[in-house]
Formats: sequence, C-alpha cells, structure tokens
Amino acid sequence: MSYLDNILFAIVLIAGFAFFASGVKKIIRNINLGIDVDRSDNPKARWKNMAMIALGQSKMVKRPIAGVLHIFVYVGFIIINIELLEIIIDGLFGTHRIFAPYLGGVYDVLIASFEILAILVIFAVTVFWIRRNLIRLKRFIHSDLNGFPKNDANYILYFETVLMILFLLMNASDLHLQNVPGGVFHKAGSFPVSQFIAPIFNGMSNELVVILFEVFWWLHIVGILCFMNYLYFSKHLHILLAFPNTYFADLKPKGQFDNLASVTKEVKLMMDPNADPFASPVDENAVPSKFGASDVQDLNWVQLLNAYTCTECGRCTSACPANQTGKKLSPRKIMMDTRDRLQEVGKNIDANKGVFVPDNKTLLNDYITPEELWSCTSCNACVEECPVNISPLSIIMDMRRYLVMEQSAAPMSLNAMMTNIENNGAPWQYSQQDRLNWKNEN
Repeated sequence: MSYLDNILFAIVLIAGFAFFASGVKKIIRNINLGIDVDRSDNPKARWKNMAMIALGQSKMVKRPIAGVLHIFVYVGFIIINIELLEIIIDGLFGTHRIFAPYLGGVYDVLIASFEILAILVIFAVTVFWIRRNLIRLKRFIHSDLNGFPKNDANYILYFETVLMILFLLMNASDLHLQNVPGGVFHKAGSFPVSQFIAPIFNGMSNELVVILFEVFWWLHIVGILCFMNYLYFSKHLHILLAFPNTYFADLKPKGQFDNLASVTKEVKLMMDPNADPFASPVDENAVPSKFGASDVQDLNWVQLLNAYTCTECGRCTSACPANQTGKKLSPRKIMMDTRDRLQEVGKNIDANKGVFVPDNKTLLNDYITPEELWSCTSCNACVEECPVNISPLSIIMDMRRYLVMEQSAAPMSLNAMMTNIENNGAPWQYSQQDRLNWKNEN
C-alpha cells in the first residue's frame, strides 16, 4: 500500500470509530434518562452472571440447535475480529501480516482457526436464514417482527456472510501471492480453507491479484466499520450490551417485587393501631412525583438498558402463557416498544438542543396498551427464558402500578377486590364482623 493509501485508511478508520463513539454516547445519554437505581451490590454474583450468561452463553444452549449455532457465530465473529488489530496496523503502516514474525507457529494456528471458524459462521448463518425465511419458525413470523425488525435480522445475516466470504477471499489471494515465483508477499499463516479457493487466481497476472487482494482487504475492513456502526440501529446491539446487561441484572429472587417506600410506610402506619402518624413523617425523598411508569423517563436505567439489549429472539413470547392462549401480550413487543419510544425521545432531545419537548405521546397507550399489560400473569416465564437476563415483567408491573395508583384504571374485577380490601379488610365482600366466615365454607 502507498502512503496515500495509508492516509486514506487512517481517515476511514477515524471516521468509522468517531461515528460509532457518537452513537454510543447517544445510547448512554438515553439510558441515563431513566431513574437511578443502585446495582452495585454483590459484585461476585454479578461477575459470575456476566461470565456464565453473556460470555459463556449458558442460557442460549437451553435450545440446543439455536444455541450451538449461535455459539459458532458468536465465537467466530469475535475471534476472527482479533485479526482486525493486525489489519489496522498493516493499514496504517503499509506492512503485511506484521504479527507473523513475532508469533511464529502460533500465528499459523491462529489463522487456521480463524478460517475454520469463518466456515462455521457461514454454515450457522445459512441455517439461521433458512429457519427464518423458509421453515418460518413461529416466533420469527410473529406480528412483532413486521417491517424493519424482520428485515434487520436478514440484513445482519447477509452482513456476516459477506464479511466471512471477503475474509476468505482476502486470505486466498494473499496465499496465491505468497506462492507465486519470487513471492510477492512473504510466507505467513496457514490456510486450511482458502487454499481450496486460491486456485481461482491461477492464470491471472500478479498485478491483477494484488488489486483483487486490496479490493477484498478494503471491503472487509470497511464492511466491519459499517457493521459496527449499523449496530446502533439494530437489535444486534446486544453483541456489546449483553455484558453490562447481565452484570446489572436484578439479583432478587424471581417474583420478588420492589415496594415504594412511601406506600410501605403508610401501610405500616395503618396496620399498627399504636403508631403515631406524626412521629416520623415519611421522607419527602421517598415520595415519587409519579407512582409507576407511563413513559420511558419513569422507568429505571436498567430497564432502559434492557430495552436496548433485547435480541428480539422471541423466546420470551414463545414461553408466555398469555400469548400462547391468544392474548395480545408479547413480552418481546414490550421491550421493542420501550426501545422505540426511547429512541423517539432521544431524537426529540437531539432536535431541541438537549432538552425534551413534550410531544403528546407516552409509552403507555401510544405504544403499549392496557390490554397488553393486564394480560400478563406475572409468571416470570419471559424473564426465565431470556438469554441475556432481560425483565419485561418489571416494565409491565411498573406500568400497571401507574394505571392503578395514578389513574384508578384497573380491570373491574381487580377494582372490586381492592374496594373490598379497603372497606372490609379482605378481598371478599364480607362485613368486618363476618371476615372469617370464608373458612367455614371450605
């Protein structure tokens, strides 16, 4: 590569990472719109979660076919891109496989493993495409995925396939140039896969093969930079966010809900006949400006991180008993709607110089309907199934809390129960004197 090529590469590289940094900054800003919550407890358990679930893919393999194939793609794509460091150095300084002389035989093993992984990635991606577009598994043809979400999944599969093919073509042309009389490139690497591709360059002039090598090289590195920046718009942002998401996940036992300090205080006062309500007033800081959540700013930052991390795999929805019985609820849609609304709020802030201007929209009603929320049985199946520890249930419960405590908009049966508790001290319509009669009816 000439000095001009080196300079051009540096410009492309800086632009790619600068655009990516800009996207990451917006994501962090959007997540921080959420209410603060402390997730610094028990770091040992949190690191274990991240190592087992995000890095070890332990929840993915509960569905073996998809799990093993995903591991091929995950491991292949991450490890192959270790070579990205060498590509960057070669591009900036005009060198060729700069690590080879320093790593010796280890370098040959690395390149060989990269090529085998590239083939496994292509195989896995092909199977994923077949499952989505030919077999059409139920969770991939759900109405949640109409429009861009469906296309997004396919775009990523095409992206990964093209990048792997370019990687192998780059290596094949490199190998050819290493083996021509006089050796245009010095010997470096072992190529168990591309050695079968290299013969396509036989009969071509060295100059033409060098040009093709540079074309494959440029397309590969630019493709990686484009893929990296596409993540900001894609469900595949989970490639990066799965790690913090699993680390900051709720460690409480499933089914244990948070109580509002101000409400708990009032309940304790009501239950203790000897309590003096004026002796220790409720801390003003414990009284929220709004009970529950009607928009994304009312959720906590971990819930917003969950929304950005959603893989749209549909495992949550396929395990949801409400969805299975025909109810409108889809936990996947809850997360997708939360992310879409958060993106909309972020764009509003960008358009108004860092300030959110009310747009007469909310997450509740404009994106998620009360019917969806009240369909939830709070069974935690969605939380258990999620491969990256997302909790759609926490968002559902916070929005239900808003409906009940701010709008008194619970279903009739639930309102009747709460009225009975308020008036009779029990869920049943007994007078205070007859509260224990229910036990005589069993």
